[in-house]
Amino acid sequence: MRSHLPHMPRKTFPRLSLTDTLVERTLRVVTDPGPNPEWTPLTDDDYAALAHDIIKAHLGPIPIFAYGSLIWNPNFEVGDVRKAVAHGWHRSFCLDIRQWRGTPEQPGLMMALAKGGSATGLIMDIAKGHEAEALDALLRRELVAKEMVSNIRWVKARSHRGLENVLTFWAGPQGDMVITLPPEEQARRLARACGHGGSGAQYLHNTVRKMAEFGLHDRNLNRLDHLVAAEIASWPEQTACCA
Repeated sequence: MRSHLPHMPRKTFPRLSLTDTLVERTLRVVTDPGPNPEWTPLTDDDYAALAHDIIKAHLGPIPIFAYGSLIWNPNFEVGDVRKAVAHGWHRSFCLDIRQWRGTPEQPGLMMALAKGGSATGLIMDIAKGHEAEALDALLRRELVAKEMVSNIRWVKARSHRGLENVLTFWAGPQGDMVITLPPEEQARRLARACGHGGSGAQYLHNTVRKMAEFGLHDRNLNRLDHLVAAEIASWPEQTACCA
C-alpha cells in the first residue's frame, strides 16, 4: 500500500547566504581614478540628444526594465512598477570592469543581459513629467562614454499588461569588456573586487535581497550568492578584503 505523506509546502526562495557582515569584509576605501583616458566622453548635448530620441520614439510613460542595481537604486522619479519577465535574455556577470566596483589590480564583474533563457525583473515607468531629467540621470549613470551608447536597447518583457516594449541597458553587449567565466571564478572576482563605488559582493547582495522582497527569483544569482559567501567565509577571521 502506498503511504500518503502530508503535503509539505515548498520554499519559494532559498535562504540567502550572503549577510551584511560578510559583505562588510569585502569593502575598502578606493580612490576614484577618474575617467578612463581610452574612452570618448559624452557631452551634455550628446546626453540631451539621446534622451530626446527616446522620448520622441515612445508614446506614453517610458518603461525601464530593471534587472540589477536599478531594482534597489533606480535614482529617478518612478511611476508605476510591475513585475515582468524578459524572455530570450538572462542575467550574466559577463562584463570585465576595472573601475567603480573593481580596479586594474583586482578586476571586478558587472551584470548584463545575455541572450537565451529568461530574466525576471521590474518594469519601472518614468513618472510623468520627469522624462527628460530621469533619462539624463539614467544615461549618465549607464553610458559614461560614446563607446557604450550601443548598450542601450529596447527589449520585450511580459507583465500583467501583456508583452511590453521596454528600455534597458547592457543587453547583448559586445566588445573587449565581455568575458565568459565559470561560476566559481565569477564568485572569486565578486568576493575580492572592490572599487570606489563599492564591492562586487555588495552589488550581488543588494540585488538578490531586493529581488526577494519583490518576489523575484533567479537561480543563477542565488548560486552565486552562496559561492561568494563561501569564498568570503574561507578567509582568515582577521582578514578584510583579500587580494
